[in-house]
Formats: sequence, C-alpha cells, structure tokens
Amino acid sequence: MKKIEAIIKPFKLDEVREALSEIGVNGLTVTEVKGFGRQKGHTELYRGAEYVVDFLPKIKVELIIADSLLDAAMEAIIKAARTGKIGDGKIFVSNVEQVVRIRTGETDEAAI
Repeated sequence: MKKIEAIIKPFKLDEVREALSEIGVNGLTVTEVKGFGRQKGHTELYRGAEYVVDFLPKIKVELIIADSLLDAAMEAIIKAARTGKIGDGKIFVSNVEQVVRIRTGETDEAAI
C-alpha cells in the first residue's frame, strides 16, 4: 500500500477529487495548509500599503491506495492539478506498513 500526499492549489481540489473518483479511489483526507516553494510568496496592496505574503494557501490531499492504483492515481492528480504556472504543487509517495479500520477490525487493503 502507498500513501500519496499532494499539495495543490485550492481551486483545483474539486477537479482532483473527481479525477480520483473516476479511477476508483473512494476515500481521501483534505487539509488546508500554507506554504511556499520557489514562488517565495508575493506582494499585495492593502489600503495603499504594500506587504509581503510569505505563506500561500494550499490544499493537502492525502490518500492510501493499493500499489496497483499508484500510477493511475498519480496521473489523475497531475492532469487535474496542473495549470502550467509556478506553484502547481508537489506529490509525495511513501510506503504504508499497516492499515486498520477501527470499526470492523479489517486490516490492510480490506481496510482501505
């Protein structure tokens, strides 16, 4: 099993969720986060004063999937989240040792 963590632009969340649904992913966790990468933030004007916004709002999507779905899930996220502009985000993949569904006691892929 694999854990995918994708950091994406907030307005791309619905597209990413729909793309993952289409390939059979039936559960994910979404968190509102802030961060910066190469963008290094940006400047904004508020009541005539210019100020720097260092941390930009992003969405973190986390999902646990079977190894067989990894390539399809990554492709779906990339296609749905890409705008072609700086700040599109990143995808991190890691191994998952064990999963347990608390309610039923199911383990591993049956718990997903």
